Amino acid sequence: MEGSCCTSSSSSTDQNPKRKPRQHTQDKPYRGIRMRKWGKWVAEIREPNKRSRIWLGSYSSPVAAARAYDTAVFYLRGPSARLNFPECIVHDPQQHDLSAAAIRKKATEVGAMVDALQAAAHPRGNSGRVAHEKPDLNEYPSPETSEDN
Repeated sequence: MEGSCCTSSSSSTDQNPKRKPRQHTQDKPYRGIRMRKWGKWVAEIREPNKRSRIWLGSYSSPVAAARAYDTAVFYLRGPSARLNFPECIVHDPQQHDLSAAAIRKKATEVGAMVDALQAAAHPRGNSGRVAHEKPDLNEYPSPETSEDN
């Protein structure tokens, strides 16, 4: 009868029309993030005992968004939180009971730092094209670069 216990619970979840099927790991590689239609990765987290969410920012890489999420969830739930990168969290014992704005600020700082480090390490974007510097539109062209007719 032990086997019937397991099969009855799994069949009841398969028949529940309100439950969404679990996304593939390719669509959502880390906890707490999602990908926008245009390719940016965003992170947000629900505040404990509230319906509101803390917006953690949008990033060009899923790792940066996941690191921002990890920072926020660690400050909200403490060392027992389920993290994407538990080895990357630095525990500061003085930082506890932070406001939502302080958590958002810390998480976006971490995410932006990771995003910048990854952009510097990988100059190619997601599309495979080489990233070019944006020209300063307020600067006059130098004689070497101007075209003579």
